Amino acid sequence: MSDCMLAERKAHPPVPGTQEIILWMGDLLNPLHMLPLYPGKFFPSLTSVLTISKFDRPVRVYADGIFDLFHSGHARALMQAKTLFPNSYLLVGVCSDDLTHKFKGFTVMNETERYEALRHCRYVDEVIRDAPWTLTPEFLEKHKIDFVAHDDIPYSSAGSDDVYKHIKEAGMFVPTQRTEGISTSDIITRIVRDYDVYARRNLQRGYTAKELNVSFINEKKYRFQNQVDKMKEKVKNVEEKSKEFVNKVEEKSHDLIQKWEEKSREFIGNFLELFGPDGAWKQMFQERSGRMLQAFSPRQSPTSSPTRGRSPSRSPSPPFPWLFNKASPPSSPKAASASLSSMSEGDEDEK
Repeated sequence: MSDCMLAERKAHPPVPGTQEIILWMGDLLNPLHMLPLYPGKFFPSLTSVLTISKFDRPVRVYADGIFDLFHSGHARALMQAKTLFPNSYLLVGVCSDDLTHKFKGFTVMNETERYEALRHCRYVDEVIRDAPWTLTPEFLEKHKIDFVAHDDIPYSSAGSDDVYKHIKEAGMFVPTQRTEGISTSDIITRIVRDYDVYARRNLQRGYTAKELNVSFINEKKYRFQNQVDKMKEKVKNVEEKSKEFVNKVEEKSHDLIQKWEEKSREFIGNFLELFGPDGAWKQMFQERSGRMLQAFSPRQSPTSSPTRGRSPSRSPSPPFPWLFNKASPPSSPKAASASLSSMSEGDEDEK
């Protein structure tokens, strides 16, 4: 098979003007097995040397696969295939449902969905539908494929230990690296492992038990579990809201207590300032008491003062004229104080 493939490739000589760019990269890059620059001419494994052929046309690189549940691992493999050469044209072959179900197993996405997923990948220049399971010289010649890109793990299928063995022997194989932790089988394993969760989720979103292939008993069980989860969520929300309310009440209570303490201190200070031992109320009371005492006790003439001649027509008025008058005594302290004031004024006039 390899001799036949090499004979086919010899029929297509290299384009005139081909240049070689040899970059010494040490051990920085992974080895690429026997990249051919011309048909029949091989360079050794590129552990320390990377040989890039700069053609006058794009290098046509082919990558094939099933690409079920297209994910980041698929995209990274296609990115590696696309960037193998500075100027490349990436063809991606996608196997049909019949071939895939026959040699690998049932797929989640049908072939049309898988074709569309590849068509919208930015690294893909052309999608080849209904790609063969094993590459033939006729297929390589038809699409003018220069290299085939795939991971280097032997792919045993269709009665062969490695379906890419003859491609590797012909020097047309370029290995790519798999992305750890992501694959279609891993995704399906996650779904199967958490089947109940996804079944309940889709029932809640409106899918019927018939569409999910769920029995009547399991449907009732899943719906009951959904109701229980809803109640748990409501209880959780109530608890969170109650905690928030308690926290707000505590904050407000602290604020109220602080304000009450400030107001109480202010009230006590004002009270003491007004009614304390040296307060304003005591001073005001003393002033008013002094005025009242002064009003009820009039001033007396000094006894040692010389006696002036008085006119015979005026006689000293008695100290309490109402005692000598037939009129009734004053009916109120105000009247008494008024009479006392008039008497004191009379005394001053006499002086």
